[in-house]
Amino acid sequence: MKLSNIIVKHRIAILIISFLLMIPALLGFLNTRVNYDLLSYLPSEIDTMQGQEELKKEFGTGGFAFVIFNGMSDSDIATTADKIKDIDHVKSVLYYNESEIGIPKEFLPSKIQEVFSATDSSGTSETLVAVLFDTGTSEDATLDAISKIRQVSGSQALVSGMSALVVDLKNLVEKEQFIYVAIAAILAVLAMLIFLDNWLIPFVFLLSIGMMILINLGTNILLGEISFVTMALSAVLQLAVTMDYSIFLWHSYEEESTTEKNKLKAMSTAIEKTFASVVGSSITTIAGFVALMFMTFTLGFDLGLVMAKGVVFGVIGCVTVLPALILALDKILQKTAHRPLLPNVKKLSNRILKVFPAILIIFAISVIPSFIFQKQAQDEVYYDMGGSMPKDMEYVIANTKLQEDFHAGSTDIALISSNTSEENIRQMLTDVENTNGVKFALTLESLIGNRIPEEILPESVTEIIKGDKWQLLLIGSAYKKATDEANTQANSLSNTLKKYDDKALLIGEGPATKDMIELMATDFTVVNTISIIAIFFIIALVTKSLSLPFILIAVIEVAIFINLTISHLTGTHLPFIAPICISTIQLGATVDYAILMTTRYKSERLSGKDKKEAIYIALHTSIPSIVVSSAGLFVATLGVAIYSNMDMISAICMLLARGAIISMVMVITVLPSLFMVFDKLICNTTKEMKKCLKN
Repeated sequence: MKLSNIIVKHRIAILIISFLLMIPALLGFLNTRVNYDLLSYLPSEIDTMQGQEELKKEFGTGGFAFVIFNGMSDSDIATTADKIKDIDHVKSVLYYNESEIGIPKEFLPSKIQEVFSATDSSGTSETLVAVLFDTGTSEDATLDAISKIRQVSGSQALVSGMSALVVDLKNLVEKEQFIYVAIAAILAVLAMLIFLDNWLIPFVFLLSIGMMILINLGTNILLGEISFVTMALSAVLQLAVTMDYSIFLWHSYEEESTTEKNKLKAMSTAIEKTFASVVGSSITTIAGFVALMFMTFTLGFDLGLVMAKGVVFGVIGCVTVLPALILALDKILQKTAHRPLLPNVKKLSNRILKVFPAILIIFAISVIPSFIFQKQAQDEVYYDMGGSMPKDMEYVIANTKLQEDFHAGSTDIALISSNTSEENIRQMLTDVENTNGVKFALTLESLIGNRIPEEILPESVTEIIKGDKWQLLLIGSAYKKATDEANTQANSLSNTLKKYDDKALLIGEGPATKDMIELMATDFTVVNTISIIAIFFIIALVTKSLSLPFILIAVIEVAIFINLTISHLTGTHLPFIAPICISTIQLGATVDYAILMTTRYKSERLSGKDKKEAIYIALHTSIPSIVVSSAGLFVATLGVAIYSNMDMISAICMLLARGAIISMVMVITVLPSLFMVFDKLICNTTKEMKKCLKN
């Protein structure tokens, strides 16, 4: 028995099993840990990540935060610091405390006093306190500790640092992620109500796709954890890119029902036809997401794997759950039918073909400048996560204060071998302090000065900075992380450290961000190349042609260039992950529009139609499907782009929404124009099409 017949016969069982699967899927979704620390996706073999591990092994220290106390007395700060010390997983609290250290403030070097004290614009004194944790930057225990620090510190204190950013990021994502899905679902339903011929079927699609989304999210528990970017985007993207499959099945079922009165047989045939077209359509989309998995920065692997998995579940749901739902609701669906609201596009098709030379001239003129401008858009991306957050967020306020009042862009840590000679340490310190943008460099000796013997300090103070294998060098930079100055400084510092100790490791947000920038430059080229090559071969196999893959990919690639060009020309600086996502996702998701038209064009040419007639038929018959498909991707992502307070999510969704429309316009206008010019080449380089040259 055919698989389609089995699906139709056991449709009730399929529905029961599908609804039962929602229970473990929901539990899996609720128990999947979300990682909000992007720096943790750096490869483990680089110095910054190795240094993090060594820091944790030697000093039991992972994450850290800075607390800025505004207008508080020394005694109140001391009391609050004691409360912070009592919080679980707080390893130590570093600040000037005369009673604990036993050193009068005036004995401290002036540079050290400046590190921990400042005055704001109103003249109020401020004190900086560093808090070290025995857990990692984004571990749940650290995030809980940050929340408790904020509670005990009161309104006169602000908490900065990567862990504080992660807490605020987590709160924002958890607050908004369900609204993203709701907005995407509502707008997608509205689009389908306009473009489809039934008032109820959009809600049936939504139920079927929603079940597959939940199953996809539930199975993420098998991965251990997923990134917050993946969590925020996966449901919206899965809805947007798999909606087409449901539309294919519905149209196929309607077509079969006009000639086959037996609804079960009509659905069985529709499933067979849909499965073939959906698999072909989904392969290019999956290829785009799989390409992301080749990123060295493993956030791409995380997003690519989850989304590729989501597309597979989308295909499965389209040919199992959706047919069962349609058959169960068939009588109601018949009563809710209406005429489609899309206008006749034959006149538009004629006009496009009449002006195809002008279209190709515009296309040719746009290629070089759009390529140049999209390259500039890639160079203008930003890497500072804090810069993409709402300005009223507590972390952003604290970080701004840290930069403005304490002139601290970032604080890095160098791990120096404990057996490094004192002479080398002193020379190293001098060179580090002379590096452009370094505000301070502190070892144990520089912290206490040469007037105070190390032996008289309590062990609780010395063990924070010096261990058996490593000793710490704290480096304060005036440069904001992710800037060219900060990246140059990180390279200079690393070279200086290794000059005196070849095992030295420089860690912190600044060096880690610099590593991420270097990796992303390579990743973009690698991922883009892989996605283009993979989709090239997929198109070649589907079309059985050597020339068509070049033509189709060229159309979509230029659409991607134009998309990124708009960002450059409007002065929009994109988050670093956005260009690489759009280059693969827009290619994989929208090249289907071109494949759809190409398949019809090829079919008409093989049936004996001449060039112009075949292109005309392919164009006007494909436009409705292309418009509906692009509209679904457009509305599902546009609403999220407008609503989201997180620029990383908003920017990616805006690019996808804009990309859907640009790709649609390019396929409807440029692709048929290219067919007009290259028809002879296509016929000569495509299997079985040489005979078409006679027409």
